[in-house]
This record gives sequence, C-alpha cells and structure tokens, in this order.
Amino acid sequence: MSKTYVVTACNRGLGLEFARQLSARGDRVIATARDPESATGLAAHDVRVEPLDVSSPESVQRFADALAGEPVDVLINNAGVGVHSTPFESLDFDEMTEFFNINAVGTARVTRALLSALRAGAGKKIINITSRMGSIGDNTSGSAYSYRASKAALNMVTRSMALDLKPEGFVCLVLHPGWVQTDMGGGSAPTTTPESISGMLGVIDGAGSEANGEFFDFTGDRVPW
Repeated sequence: MSKTYVVTACNRGLGLEFARQLSARGDRVIATARDPESATGLAAHDVRVEPLDVSSPESVQRFADALAGEPVDVLINNAGVGVHSTPFESLDFDEMTEFFNINAVGTARVTRALLSALRAGAGKKIINITSRMGSIGDNTSGSAYSYRASKAALNMVTRSMALDLKPEGFVCLVLHPGWVQTDMGGGSAPTTTPESISGMLGVIDGAGSEANGEFFDFTGDRVPW
C-alpha cells in the first residue's frame, strides 16, 4: 500500500534521489525546493512540488497551510547546509548561526508545523538526515565546528522528539547517508546517490518501535552518539 512522503530539499542530490525512488515504487511524494522553478530534475518524476525554505518561519507556515487537511505518513527532513572545515581560530560565528538555523532549528520548525498532518497519517515516521560528523563519540579529527555542532544539535532534537512522541506511536530517528557522490560529498566519495537512498529507504521501511530515537547509517548499522 502506497504512503505519502514529504521530502525536503529535493532540487538535487539526496533529496532528488529520494523523490525518484519513492515515486518509482508507487508512493505519493510531496517534494520541496526553495525555488521550484529551478528544480528541473523533479519534472521527470511523478511528484508534487511545493516551495519551502526551512530557515524561514513564514515559508514553513505557508507550506504547512498548503498541506492543511492532508495526512502525511513519513516526513524526511533532508534539507541541510554543508561542511566548511576551518580551524577554530577562523570560526565564523555568523556561519555557525546559519548552520544551526537550517540543520537543527529548521528541521524542528518543519516537523512542528507538520505535526497535525503526521498525526493524521498511518506511518507516523519522522526521519532526520544527519551526518556521522555530528557524532561526539566518533569525532577523532576535530574542525568543521559549525557543521558538527549543528548536526549534534539535530541529533539531540530528534532524541527528545522520539521520547515525547513515542506514546502516540511515532518512530523518530536520525540517518547518516554515508559519504556520497553529491555536490557536497564530491566525486571521489565511495557511495553513489542511488546506493545511499536505497539503503536509507530500507532502514526507514523496516524501522519499528525498536528504532525510535536511534542513530543509523544507510546500511542499517548503528552510529555512536
């Protein structure tokens, strides 16, 4: 039976591949992009496209209003901003604020705005795309302060959300897509975008109550917090 998925940031990379694979298997996809007219890759797929800038409260509210009364089974918060690896002495605090606003606050903003739609859905899954670089236990190289800290914040938001929404039957988790051949990951990354998305969808599809509040990579392996 098909489900309704909301996937953020689908103009390219991971989001576009999520939209492609989900629509190809018959699921209903509501794909978002900051500028839908420039998201030309989505035109080849049977998806509904809506404008959304997760850093803007007004944009998020307009998106939620556009979905009013529609149940959503699975929310995949894919929108995020990437790595700038600089030493501590060069840390840009404006950049750090931007990274937090998109990677952590933006995800929380979208999820809260769609909570009534998710409560009306049958799937009740909230999937937040994080990074292994947000793992405190796995940090052995330092640097990338803005990215690491914002993804660690996203992880904590997800863990608290998992506990708070568990009584309603929700499953909330964070997923690391791997080092992927995207604009962010670069062409030398070992994992292709289709491989990453196929793996993550396998984790999402199989995630039951035991996965609530956990941190996995695209292969289904657990990642240390």
